[in-house]
Amino acid sequence: MTRQRRRRLIKTRRTVTGLLLVASISFLAGMTDAVGLMLTGNFVSFMTGNTTRAAIAVGTGDFGHAAVLFAAILTFIAGNALGIVVAHVADRRAFVVLACVSILLAAAAGFGEPSLILVQFYLVVLAMGMVNATVEHIEGLPIGLTYVTGALSRFGRGIGRFLLGERNFAWTVQIVPWSGMILGAVIGALLTGALGAHALWLVSMVALVLALSTFFIPKPLQRRFNQRFVIAVSMARRSK
Repeated sequence: MTRQRRRRLIKTRRTVTGLLLVASISFLAGMTDAVGLMLTGNFVSFMTGNTTRAAIAVGTGDFGHAAVLFAAILTFIAGNALGIVVAHVADRRAFVVLACVSILLAAAAGFGEPSLILVQFYLVVLAMGMVNATVEHIEGLPIGLTYVTGALSRFGRGIGRFLLGERNFAWTVQIVPWSGMILGAVIGALLTGALGAHALWLVSMVALVLALSTFFIPKPLQRRFNQRFVIAVSMARRSK
C-alpha cells in the first residue's frame, strides 16, 4: 500500500467516524429539543428562536417571559463555555462531555414538579450548550450539533456553487446533523406524548449510551474533532 493511499484511508476513517458521532449527537439534541419544548414550552437549544421570542415579549410588555428567555440564552452560553473547559482538561473529551450531559439531563428529569419547571428548563439548556463541545469540526468543516440553520445554509450555498461548476462535495456532509436532529425530534415527540416528563430519563440514558460508545474512538482521533488553541499566559510563562 502506498503512503498516499494509506493517508486517504486514514482520512476516510476519520471522516466517517466523525460523521457517525455527529449524527448520533444531533439525534440526541433533536430528542432533547423536542422533549424540552413540549415539557417547558420554550426552546432548549434554538437560541435564535428564544432571542426572537424574548424580543417580542419585551415589545409586548411581557417582561417576566423575556427575563426567562434571556436567562436561558445566558445559560446556553455558559453551557458552551463549560463544555469547552471540560473537553480541554479531560483525557477522553467526548466521553466526559457526554457523561456530564447525561448527568444534567438526569438531574433535570428529577425536577418534574410544575413548580420546578424553570429549574428543569435551565438544566436542559445547560446540557444542550455543553454538548456542542463534543465535536466542533470534521476535517476542517464546521459542524453544528444543536442547531441546523447554519448547516442548511452551508448546504444551500454548496448547491449554488455546484450549479456554478464547482465539484468539491464537502458541503454535502452538512445534511448529516440535520438528518440526525429531525429523526431525534420525531422520536422525542413520540416519547413525550407517551411518557410525559419521564421521557427525559430516557434521553439521559441515550446520552449515557452515546458517551460509553465513544470509548471505541481512539483518543488522538477525538482530539481532531476539537479546535486547537493556545493559552497565551502559559506561553508567556514558558518564554521567561
